[in-house]
Amino acid sequence: MSIFITSTSYKSRKVALMLCLFGGLFGLHYFYVGRIGKGLLYIFTMGFFMIGWLVDIFKILIGRFEDQYGDYLIEW
Repeated sequence: MSIFITSTSYKSRKVALMLCLFGGLFGLHYFYVGRIGKGLLYIFTMGFFMIGWLVDIFKILIGRFEDQYGDYLIEW
């Protein structure tokens, strides 16, 4: 029997989802979670040509979106 202990982010999943929906093409959700480099990439590529933006919406909804430390945003 193994026990997995994972840390979760203190950032809100609801806020990240709202930022992604309304400013995701500009990477606002990445700036919110502290991933500045990826946020800049989204600014210059318009949400990684909209494909990355759609993937991020799905990742936030299922709880697999990570902050700058690699912790998942779990709490709404």
